[in-house]
Amino acid sequence: MDLAKIRNFSIIAHIDHGKSTLSDRILELTKAVDARDMRAQYLDSMDLERERGITIKAQNVRVEWKGHTFHLIDTPGHVDFGYEVSRSLAACEGVVLVVDAAQGIEAQTLANCYLALEHDLEIVAALNKIDLPAADPDRYAMEIETVLGIPAEDILRISAKTGEGVDLLLDAVLERIPAPKGDADAPLQALIFDSQYDQYRGVVSSIRVVNGTLTAGSKLQFMNANATQEAVEIGVRRPTPTPVAELGPGEVGYLIAGIKDVGEARSGETVTMLSRQASEPLPGYQDPKPMVFCGLYPIDGDDFELLRESIEKLKLNDASITYEPETSGALGFGFRCGFLGLLHMEIVKERLEREFNLALIATAPSVEYRVRKTNGDTEIVDNPADLPPTQNIQHIEEPYFRVSIITPKEYTGTLMDLCQSRRGELGKLEYLSPERVEMHYQVPLAEVVVDFFDQMKSRSQGYASLDYELSGYRQSNLVKVDLLLNGQPADAFSTIVHRDKAFDYGRRMCEKLKELIPRQMFDVPIQAAIGGKVISRETVKAKRKDVLAKCYGGDITRKRKLLEKQKEGKKKMKAIGRVEIPGDVFISALKLDD
Repeated sequence: MDLAKIRNFSIIAHIDHGKSTLSDRILELTKAVDARDMRAQYLDSMDLERERGITIKAQNVRVEWKGHTFHLIDTPGHVDFGYEVSRSLAACEGVVLVVDAAQGIEAQTLANCYLALEHDLEIVAALNKIDLPAADPDRYAMEIETVLGIPAEDILRISAKTGEGVDLLLDAVLERIPAPKGDADAPLQALIFDSQYDQYRGVVSSIRVVNGTLTAGSKLQFMNANATQEAVEIGVRRPTPTPVAELGPGEVGYLIAGIKDVGEARSGETVTMLSRQASEPLPGYQDPKPMVFCGLYPIDGDDFELLRESIEKLKLNDASITYEPETSGALGFGFRCGFLGLLHMEIVKERLEREFNLALIATAPSVEYRVRKTNGDTEIVDNPADLPPTQNIQHIEEPYFRVSIITPKEYTGTLMDLCQSRRGELGKLEYLSPERVEMHYQVPLAEVVVDFFDQMKSRSQGYASLDYELSGYRQSNLVKVDLLLNGQPADAFSTIVHRDKAFDYGRRMCEKLKELIPRQMFDVPIQAAIGGKVISRETVKAKRKDVLAKCYGGDITRKRKLLEKQKEGKKKMKAIGRVEIPGDVFISALKLDD
């Protein structure tokens, strides 16, 4: 295919600014999908995406427009899925930046725009939703010019819902986004930018050919994995997968090579011909750094192997998950998993349960701490159960986030109060326009991951937007709070918190567990402790049999004797008894902060 006739671009925007709707209109306008087969959010293939109304996975499709071939990638908008966006941008020469004409620039708009500039991509900006009564495209075009430096007259006005201006947007893509570069005669270099697992066909990889030509039936070398495979099928998504004989430089498509071992086709892998290999692999991707950690355990212990296979397959589809086996005294065998954020964690757990038919318990989310020990060593701890004894700790450092919040000015006070209550420090506050403010805070990651996003949305009636990035580690006054049931620590409930909040956490957890733990034949003390010091206590009272029921009157000493006998039995039972905790108690208790 003639390189001059190809355009590769991604659609990027803040969450809910109309990326998926714009993709639908482009599919209709280019007649890629029959009108009778068309449905809303056509490229969002997961039920979860449709239910929540968000894009979780980047999706690519090939369409034809005015004699040219467009490769379009629809990307997620939520900050937790930023890694999906960065991977998609590596397969493009330009982006369409979509901004809501009724809301203007949001935090993720800025983050995604800077990401595109880092990749040195051409940006075509468009104001969407101009059909809304609240739309003010002129004002927000000036805001985009002021903040991002894109001339207001170059910004297109479109409505993805009605289709108005979408044809002009495609023309602008044709004119402004450069054609890809590549040498068809050079040795093959193709980049895998996404993969998914098909139980019948093995691994299906999304691929961008940079140099050379990929032909069906050829022997391939996967350079990073050092594995040899045969190209069983290559093709393009129109959006229905359509097999083709070959893919040339600049083209985007899919590759099926009969791979069963999911480790061979990771995102960032370079594919070349076995007979004529490229001298070096393509740069690939920087591994994402997980921010939030939690333990995932099967409710049925026999499902452990199924969980291992399921996480392996899901990691192929979502390369940002990390996992390693761990054991818990309370929950048995499971995995310690790392995620990019709390929404990411929630989505992964739900996908494992739905797609692989698992029932899982997730422990309380925690973050990665640096522990400086008294002997001078530094240890990385992401599981509270692994924290060294207090006497061996010199100090603990916790990760801080650089948080950027964009909000209408009337919500500034309530959002500043939220950040300050989460131990945040104000960096700077600047006005993007007379009505909109951008606030920069330094906030501990542990305070952001719990319910910061939900609180921010409720305090700003949904208008504020959030973007964040890691800024480094700082020393903090942190302690580990243990929960003891009948004197035995329940490691699933252990957590690391700031000393000022430890008492409150311990009290709430004890109260919650008192409600949830079923009564035993003996008193069960529930204690929250820091080291050897108990900071809160509740007691689940014992079930009692009425041993005096058979005494009709008679001497008091006989009744007292029976009660003493029962008391001795309870004492003995408490010494040897174990508290059996049903799985749903863990689920309910760990939703303490929901």
